[in-house]
Amino acid sequence: MEERDFGASAQALAKLDHLGVPELKILYKLERTSGQLYFHLADNIGNEEAAELLRRNGREELGHANRMGQAIGIKLGRAYEASADLKAGYPVAAPTAVDAALLNAIVRGERAGDADYQRWAASEADEKVARLLRISGTEESAHADRVARAITLLDSAG
Repeated sequence: MEERDFGASAQALAKLDHLGVPELKILYKLERTSGQLYFHLADNIGNEEAAELLRRNGREELGHANRMGQAIGIKLGRAYEASADLKAGYPVAAPTAVDAALLNAIVRGERAGDADYQRWAASEADEKVARLLRISGTEESAHADRVARAITLLDSAG
């Protein structure tokens, strides 16, 4: 799979049923970027309680990247250290306005991410790698739930 920009890489991975090392590296980079995007959104949401929910998601997205690094190491049979390029993530322009429409799109994306992770785990021969994928998938749904709570907080704040 050829690496592209954030959106194209995410779409390409979503079409796959199995991830090899090259795809796991792209997923690592996507998760790093997602973590940074959540932090940026938190800084711009204008509600501290909602911001903390987004920051928690951001920290967990970085944890997903770390898990993908572990999965790569398992597949390679040795410790793996991501390159500076992968750690930096994709260059993306984060939105400055955070509204319900954007947050609802994120909820849908997180739920789709869980489905992707579960599908990849189901096709993974190595149980240790499959477990790492399943854990990250379950957390993606938790992220969707937190973003939905953030929407509720913004709606009730008026």
